[in-house]
Amino acid sequence: MKKLYLFDFDGTLTHKDTMFLFLKFYNPAKYSFQFLKHVPLFVLLKLKLASAEAVKKSFISSILKGESKYQIEKKAKLFFEENYPSLFRENALDFINNINRENTESYIVSASLDIWVKPFAEKFDMTLLATKAEFKDDIFTGKFIGKNCNKDEKVCRIEAELGDKKFDKIIAFGDTSGDKPMFKFANESHYRFFH
Repeated sequence: MKKLYLFDFDGTLTHKDTMFLFLKFYNPAKYSFQFLKHVPLFVLLKLKLASAEAVKKSFISSILKGESKYQIEKKAKLFFEENYPSLFRENALDFINNINRENTESYIVSASLDIWVKPFAEKFDMTLLATKAEFKDDIFTGKFIGKNCNKDEKVCRIEAELGDKKFDKIIAFGDTSGDKPMFKFANESHYRFFH
């Protein structure tokens, strides 16, 4: 039986949201300053009066815009080295380590930015579908390529990656409402399975 596993990343495989962790790790001083500046936006977001994508883009941009791809990737590798495996839920790691790789493909489908999730996806030998950071002349523009990889966009990205590949069973794992479209797309879905 040929299976496809679809894993949300933040909160599903990990204990915490990696966006805040990575940005703080990248530049602690700038993070503290920009976090305070963004508090009103975070409040509006909680009240559903601001777009999650716009707030996320603004916060990430305020810390990483203008940084070189080389520097961000270097920091992402260090972030991985410091946080693997402690950042992950033990049940999730056990499950991943026991996947039968011969008959199974696995994707990480994340709203987080590809640049800091990539080392983890490589470690797990999984295909990464994530929000894409835009670089021009190897400098981060502060923008995303395409949409934030959440909700319906998760399914769009999965379908684009699949092409004409066929699986007997598609199994999805997630922990928020942003994963609901992915759950509907899958044959079997698990909410907070590793908690």
